Amino acid sequence: MNSLSTTRVAQTLQQMFVEAEQADRALTAQFQDVENSEQMLADVISAHFAEEQRDLRGFYHGYADNYLNVTQEYGKFLYQCARASKATRIVEFGTSMGISTVYLAAALRDNGGGHLIGTELEPSKAARARASLEASGLADMVDIRVGDARQTLADIHEEVDLVLLDGAFSLYLPVLKLLESCLRAGALILAENAFDQDNPYLDYVRNPANGYLSQSIPISPGRGNEFTVATK
Repeated sequence: MNSLSTTRVAQTLQQMFVEAEQADRALTAQFQDVENSEQMLADVISAHFAEEQRDLRGFYHGYADNYLNVTQEYGKFLYQCARASKATRIVEFGTSMGISTVYLAAALRDNGGGHLIGTELEPSKAARARASLEASGLADMVDIRVGDARQTLADIHEEVDLVLLDGAFSLYLPVLKLLESCLRAGALILAENAFDQDNPYLDYVRNPANGYLSQSIPISPGRGNEFTVATK
């Protein structure tokens, strides 16, 4: 069974990608210009980290109307990872408008059931994500929590099969460490925007002593996609 091809899910995703392209067109063009220069990219990432640490909520409130979503290619990859790992419990850091959430929830449905806990800093985005999940018929699989992930994910104690990190860049490592004790052996950790520029998250997961095997993957090039497996 492949829920991605069902009418409700397919139509919802199609509409969301249309809206995302319109909402993020200018932002995407700016980023493509930056990608062409390694130094410019390093400077932008460094400034991004600094702004997050200065005022996390204020910084991301400026992107309240932007989807900042995964690509269709990466969305299908998320679905495949969740299906292949037979995931029943997924944690998503950075739900945004819910495109990646729909892909992951569809995989849970096709795995026979499960639960996805998402967290989103911006309340208006969480509301739109919930509406899209309702439209796709997947809302019963998902709990979206609003607020800082360091608080919203602090009470997770059940075993976790898959984690998607796609929120504030500077919180990837703190969020991973928050969830570490819940990760089953073989759990997948997928990180978008995990760029190589002085990134403590990458330093951590690429060190086998910390219990991970990790490498960058060429899906949606330029997006800083890291694929990590918990080995203990």
